[in-house]
Amino acid sequence: MSQPIQSTRADSTRQTNATAGTARRTKARYQILSLLAVGTMINYLDRTVLGIAAPQLTRELGINAALMGLLFSVFSWSYAASQIPGGLFLDRFGSKVTYFLSMTFWSLCTLAQGLVHGIGALFAFRLGLGVSEAPCFPTNSRVVATWFPQSERAMATATYTVGEYIGLAFFSPFLFMLMGAFGWRSLFYVVGGVGIVFGGIWWLFYREPHEHPSVNQAELDYIEAGGGLTHRKKDADSSGASAAPAKSGFEWRTIGRLLKHRQLSGICLGQFAGNSTLVFFLTWFPTYLATERHMAWLKIGFFAIMPFIAASIGVMFGGLFSDWLLRRGTSPNVARKLPIISGLLLASTIILANYVESNVAVIAILSVAFFAQGMAALGWTLVSDIAPDGLLGVTGGIFNFAANLAGIVTPLVVGFIVAATGSFVGALVFIGAVALIGALSYIFIVGDIKRIVLVD
Repeated sequence: MSQPIQSTRADSTRQTNATAGTARRTKARYQILSLLAVGTMINYLDRTVLGIAAPQLTRELGINAALMGLLFSVFSWSYAASQIPGGLFLDRFGSKVTYFLSMTFWSLCTLAQGLVHGIGALFAFRLGLGVSEAPCFPTNSRVVATWFPQSERAMATATYTVGEYIGLAFFSPFLFMLMGAFGWRSLFYVVGGVGIVFGGIWWLFYREPHEHPSVNQAELDYIEAGGGLTHRKKDADSSGASAAPAKSGFEWRTIGRLLKHRQLSGICLGQFAGNSTLVFFLTWFPTYLATERHMAWLKIGFFAIMPFIAASIGVMFGGLFSDWLLRRGTSPNVARKLPIISGLLLASTIILANYVESNVAVIAILSVAFFAQGMAALGWTLVSDIAPDGLLGVTGGIFNFAANLAGIVTPLVVGFIVAATGSFVGALVFIGAVALIGALSYIFIVGDIKRIVLVD
């Protein structure tokens, strides 16, 4: 009985807002965006905490570089494999339920990693973490497409994406100090516990636009005029309760039909390239500073901040620049692709770190490369722009599956290179070369940025 009352209250509040403030829009969409940003920050802390713990954990559990690369990679095995099922679940059950279950279970898997005493259990919980996190970014994309007009989507995507880097930038020193004081297991307990708490906050405060108590009709009209509200439930039953989420009508052959469109296949390859740089920083970066640059724990904690702050700035700059171009009448092809192509080209400069001796110079080069990777992190905006109506979840799942193959390939390649050569030189060359391939994909493959229409 609570749903009709809640829906009635939301309608009453919107009517009051609309009449009292005439046509002045509310800003409920920014409240929703803040939830996405915090959730994404926790998401990346959970998947990255193993990289912070790695130098200490490897000594205690007796893990070499090749095996550590496997452990980094195994998360992405299940993460990538679960993208399409996760997208189908999202299209069937909606954003609120999907994100709540995803965050709760991935946080439990993170906490459990602090309890392990062998490789097998750590392997299993990393697999579980990948399955649980799989629906997160398709849900982010669905929420942005629902709550924001096209002219604000790059900004919205950049805002929640920056959570990936802000959390790591400002919490890394704390996590390194925590590990120094209480050991590597404490990292998993703290980060996992925070995620469980936030799962409850999401459940309490997330609403679809037509259900949100703080939104007025002017804001709903503004969002809808800009192409949002594609998932608004247009009909309600006689008591005022919203209807259940509609089925997507998905068929497995739809995957092949979607991938035949160059817009999707091109951005999948480009995102794989951008994610390769990101994955290096999320997994091997602390070990690189500890083994290749011989930095002490406190120095690692301090220097680790710089590239993540740079990436945060890059994400916001890329998103705001893209939306600014779009508002000035620039075509979506230029407005969306220019920041990504520029970012991927600049990210390839990570190779230069092989040719300098100064630690300060190395951090400067890595910061520039990570800033550029942040600029290139607008792929999810393109998913919102090109996904067919009713298939945003599965389109996002396909995109994230391809993108996170980088999470499988990159840790393994880096681990094997380091194990075989005893150096990160070849690893940085690999990262730079993949970034160049991604830029070429956006230049020559992606084509026009427009919504895909599947014709039977």
